[in-house]
Amino acid sequence: MLKKKVFLLSISCLAQALLIYWKKLLLIPSLAPGLTCFPFVVEYLGDDILAWAALSDIGNKVFVLLIAYMLAMSWFYKSHRLTSRSNTEKIKQLLLSMVKEPINLVIISAILLLSFGVNLESMPIFLSDAILMMKNMMTPLVLLFIGIAVVFKWAQLRMIASLLTFRAGFVFLLSGVFVLLVPMPNEAAILLAVVFPQSAVSFWPFAHMSAVRSMEIGNKDLESNPTFDLELGINVLAISMPFSTLLILGVFTSGSYFTNPHHILLFGGLMLCVSVIPKIFQYIKGTDFGIVAFPDKKLKDSPTD
Repeated sequence: MLKKKVFLLSISCLAQALLIYWKKLLLIPSLAPGLTCFPFVVEYLGDDILAWAALSDIGNKVFVLLIAYMLAMSWFYKSHRLTSRSNTEKIKQLLLSMVKEPINLVIISAILLLSFGVNLESMPIFLSDAILMMKNMMTPLVLLFIGIAVVFKWAQLRMIASLLTFRAGFVFLLSGVFVLLVPMPNEAAILLAVVFPQSAVSFWPFAHMSAVRSMEIGNKDLESNPTFDLELGINVLAISMPFSTLLILGVFTSGSYFTNPHHILLFGGLMLCVSVIPKIFQYIKGTDFGIVAFPDKKLKDSPTD
């Protein structure tokens, strides 16, 4: 009976960590390999494996730029129960908002230019140099913004660390199953399958959250009940980067340990346990297992005859 209760408690804690409300969930499935994964892939695995990693990042970009934005807008409508607009109007507003996103405008412009045969080499030098300089400025600007905006709170820090540990353990399990079932050409491909999903969370879902928040500002009813917690989101971003960096460095510096799928599964299970154990102790601490003490009573002397 006790084992069953512990198992059910563990499952509930895992479910709570996985489905931990959309204020945090939008960031968790996203990846930012350019900041935390690609530099180490080049250093440890080489340029050929980096090309594989770039191809793997295509699906992630579709999620963070398109699907995450649609999810954010859908949660915005559900959170505030905006049913006065028809589905057609919602779709139109969603498409217009997606087109107005700066990154989507850049992608559309690049596709149009490439379709007409225009690339960096064919552009004037001053224009191509300006584009390259803007590209190189993106990462420092993102890190600078995160460093300025982050506000740490101890209770929030513990919760985020537990959530990221659960995320890493769950992804290790997925990588272990993938390596176990899919034939890999070499050890470098196995390591890529392990480290790529361990990348830090992406900045773009946070940008979508900020866009939703800007739609709520100015309306008292919407502003009092925000869809997303931006302070929590920026803290998740700030903690995720060093967390993922240390994790990826640990995988690369451990030799061939993580080329064995059973080792990957074992490590993922350990990380899941580490993320769940504090919840179990918190539950046990809040449960009263004591025995009710009876109040002391004095025995009265029996009356003498």
